Amino acid sequence: MTAPKCKKARANGEGTIYQRQDGRWEAAGYVLAADSSRKRVRVYGSTRREAADKLAEKIADSNRGLPVATADSTVGDYLTYWLGSVAVHRLRENTHTRYAACVRLHLIPGLGAKKVARLTAKDVRTFLDRLRTTCQCCTQGLDTERKKCCTIGECCQKRLSPLTVTYVHSVLKSALEHAVREDELPRNVARNVKAATPRPRRFRPLTATEARQFLDAARTDRLHALYELALRTGLRKGELLGLLWEDLDLTTGTASIRRSLQRTRTGGLTHLPTKTRASERRIALPTECLHSLKEHKQQQDTERGTVGSAWQDSGLVFTTPTGRPLDPANLTRRFRSFLDRAGLRRVRFHDLRHSTATLLLEQGVDLVVIKELLGHAHIGVTAGVYAHVRLRLQRQAIDALGNALSPTDNDPDDPPCAPVVR
Repeated sequence: MTAPKCKKARANGEGTIYQRQDGRWEAAGYVLAADSSRKRVRVYGSTRREAADKLAEKIADSNRGLPVATADSTVGDYLTYWLGSVAVHRLRENTHTRYAACVRLHLIPGLGAKKVARLTAKDVRTFLDRLRTTCQCCTQGLDTERKKCCTIGECCQKRLSPLTVTYVHSVLKSALEHAVREDELPRNVARNVKAATPRPRRFRPLTATEARQFLDAARTDRLHALYELALRTGLRKGELLGLLWEDLDLTTGTASIRRSLQRTRTGGLTHLPTKTRASERRIALPTECLHSLKEHKQQQDTERGTVGSAWQDSGLVFTTPTGRPLDPANLTRRFRSFLDRAGLRRVRFHDLRHSTATLLLEQGVDLVVIKELLGHAHIGVTAGVYAHVRLRLQRQAIDALGNALSPTDNDPDDPPCAPVVR
C-alpha cells in the first residue's frame, strides 16, 4: 500500500495557507505596509491555488518596494497608500489633485486615526454629518493668523456645500471599494451610508434673444470663431482650446474631437485625452462656424506674418497672437471682460454649452442627438442636467393637448376618429 504524499512545506517568507471552516481558503504572509513596517496580510480564495496566487502577488509587490495596504492600517495610512499607488494610475492628474486635497483637508482629519478594519457605517455617517454642520474656518484654523472670524469669537459659519460633502463621500467610497477588491475588507461600509442627493447646480443658460445678442457682439472680437463654435456646438472649453487645424475638415464641414487642453500642476499646459471615451467624437460644423473659422485662419496667417520668427507654431486653431496655446484661466478672464464690454449678462463660459443644449431641446431636437453632440457618456446625464427644459416642454405639450380637447363649435361632419399617433 502506497503511503500518501506529504504536502511540500512552504519556504520561509512564502506565508501560510489553510482551509477555513466555511470552505474558503485563507493565505497569510508578511508584506511592506504603507507606514514602512512589516505587517501580516490575509487574502482569500475559493481554491487553494487562488489564495496562493493572491498572496504571491502581494509578496512580489512588497519585495519590489511597493507598500501593500493591510486591514490593520489606519484610514489615513490606507488613503495615503491608495492615492499614491492606485488612484494615481487611474485618474487624470487634475482629478487626482482634487482627490488628494479632499483626503488631506477632510478625510484624514476626520477619520484618519481609525483602523480600516474597524470602520463602521455609523463612523462614516457621523463624520459626514459633522462635515455638513461644522464651520471650516474653525476646523482648519484658517483664521488663526489673520486674527478674525472664529479666533475672535465671531464664527462665520462657513460650511461645506452639499455637493462638496457628496464628493468627499464618493472619494471615501472609491478608496474602500479598492480594499474590498483586494480582499482587505469584507464590504464597503461607506456604501451603506445613504447621503442626501444634492440639488443640481443652478444655471441660467442664454435665451434665444440673448444668444443672438451674444453672437452679434462677438463678431468684432479676436476670438469670434471660438465663441461662435462654443455656442453653436456646445464644445467644452478644453476641447475648443485643444483643437488642431488637422482636426477640422472645412470642406465637408466636420470636426474630430480627440483631446483637451488643460493646465496641470506638474506639466503646465498639457494635451490630455477627452473627458470620457464618449467625448471623443466627430461632429458636424454649422455653416456659420465654417465661415468664421475660415476668417480666423486668415487672421492667424496675418498674425504669423506680423511676428515673424517669434511665432510658435503649435498647430492649434485658437492661440495667442504669437501662436502659443491659450491658457484656460486666461480665456475665462477674457470671456468675462468681453461680456462686460458688450453689456451682456454675466454667465460662466460653461453656460454656453448649457445654452446650446437648452436651445436645441426647445427646438424639439431629439435627446439622443444632443447627447452625441455634447459627448455625454450616458443619455441619463443629458436627461438629468436638462430636466428643467424637458418639464417646460411637457407643460407646452399638455397645454397644446388641453387646447385640442377644449369644447369648440365643431363641424358635425368632422370625422369621428383622429389619425393614429405612432
